[in-house]
Amino acid sequence: MTGTDNRMTGAEIVLKALKDNGVEHIFGYPGGAVLPIYDEIFQQDDIQHILVRHEQGAGHAAEGYARSTGKVGVMLVTSGPGATNAVTPLQDALMDSVPLVCLSGQVPTTLIGSDAFQECDTVGITRPCTKHNWLVKDVNDLARTIHEAFRIAQTGRPGPVVVDIPKDVQFATGTYVPPENHSIQRSYQPKVQGDAKAIQAAVELMAGARRPVIYSGGGVVNSGPEASKLLRELVQLTDFPITSTLMGLGSYPASGKNWLGMLGMHGSYEANMAMHDCDVMVCIGARFDDRITGRLNAFSPNSKKIHIDIDPSSINKTVRVDIPVTGDIAHVLEDMVRLWRALPKKPDAAQTAEWKESVVRWKARKSFSYTPSKDVIMPQYAIERLSALSQGRDTYITTEVGQHQMWAAQYFGFEQPNRWMTSGGLGTMGYGFPAAIGVQIAHPESLVIDIAGDASIQMCIQEMSCAVQYNLPVKIFILNNQYMGMVRQWQQLLHGNRLSNSYTEAMPDFVKLAEAYGAVGLRCEKPEDLDGAIEEMIAVNKPVIFDCRVANLANCFPMIPSGKAHNEMLLPDEATDDAVATAIDAKGRQLV
Repeated sequence: MTGTDNRMTGAEIVLKALKDNGVEHIFGYPGGAVLPIYDEIFQQDDIQHILVRHEQGAGHAAEGYARSTGKVGVMLVTSGPGATNAVTPLQDALMDSVPLVCLSGQVPTTLIGSDAFQECDTVGITRPCTKHNWLVKDVNDLARTIHEAFRIAQTGRPGPVVVDIPKDVQFATGTYVPPENHSIQRSYQPKVQGDAKAIQAAVELMAGARRPVIYSGGGVVNSGPEASKLLRELVQLTDFPITSTLMGLGSYPASGKNWLGMLGMHGSYEANMAMHDCDVMVCIGARFDDRITGRLNAFSPNSKKIHIDIDPSSINKTVRVDIPVTGDIAHVLEDMVRLWRALPKKPDAAQTAEWKESVVRWKARKSFSYTPSKDVIMPQYAIERLSALSQGRDTYITTEVGQHQMWAAQYFGFEQPNRWMTSGGLGTMGYGFPAAIGVQIAHPESLVIDIAGDASIQMCIQEMSCAVQYNLPVKIFILNNQYMGMVRQWQQLLHGNRLSNSYTEAMPDFVKLAEAYGAVGLRCEKPEDLDGAIEEMIAVNKPVIFDCRVANLANCFPMIPSGKAHNEMLLPDEATDDAVATAIDAKGRQLV
């Protein structure tokens, strides 16, 4: 440190600001434009740097860390290609509302705009995929900017921010300002408390419902553990059935009596039918994503809609609602629970009796059923056994993107929030493994499993080197069907079974690949061997690649064809090629 206690170099300011914002881990990759910061990292022990093998891996690892802890994830990348490689995780974090601070190096201020070596317009490139970003040209602005970056990343609707720091600013000497003294950006003041009259109107509408449903999303998880607790209390008080988006799994327990399962394109029959036929929908922390709504003009056509969200831009953006409530989920749910308890007359059970009978009938349809096999491992069975054998353990699940992701959402029951890390909005292949590394860093004693596909795992497989270096016992559970499964499924059902480039002809030997990295490789091909192999995988205290050979052509159902409504979903026993062809019109064929 130079001079007085608050005079230091820009690189020292970066480390001091991170420490004062509670950072314990950084995921990054060095380069010329951030070497002063890396030099400071070398000279301190308060913050551990995790060396990934690609900047995309740094971002996804920071995402996994953030989603599993509720803290801000931090990544550090160099200028030029370091920053451009960060774009995918930044956009992923933006769409899934993950709090992320990305520190990027930049060429010296005197060279900006000269096409210098490893220069790019980082602020311009990342503007569309961040909540906010900064180019810091004065070392005396650096501490304030980093503090503000953390505030913006984790408040309101969480999301990623970028602080771009030229190399000469890292060398320059300036004044450090602690977090409590920094001046905040007054134009950014997220609304936390919901409007009291709107919440009262919402409770009154709910009390009069005959066919109610609660539709919860990732906003419940992002709001913190209190929000999930209050959501469960609201469900218990109202006795309303509840469903969830992909990102909201775990907010309400999968074992709960009111649970309908996930809704949407590959959601359960009962969840989708309840959404279609309800008369009052309570949307809590979700954004009416296209994979949830199906055909918009047929989405829940006869319902009154309540939408609770901290992001005012999400309300009435896609679906017009009757009662909007802008505010933090935990605060709004606390008010709703209090007002429901204070109702002068509670709704009579007979009011929703017929609706509950309909739910029972829909559940009896057993929409997640599949045909078992004694000869080949069915992918659904593999997830069921993985879920059963990990019960009683402190388990965290990440996924890549594709069929395996949907099967994991359908068959792995989540009882708590923050245990399920997946790429929902952007659908990023390669997300799951580095995300699992971030989760394992945050929870070193926990069981962390990346449920993967044989295609998507190869997107960021180089991070196995990172897992081995830091002795992270992450388990990669590959549902290996030799295909890009979801692409193959759509090609089969929508494109005349013309399997264009969806079969992988040069598949690596995953067991040997694991061993080449210094990890453990396991393979299982028979159903009768699966339990023993999974138990062996769990017991190994090293990174593991588990090559689970599953049925090659299994399809993921239920499925709402593109352009169709919730009540037009295809169930496993209806999903013949002819039935699909009849159900999907020409417009539907254009979408994946």
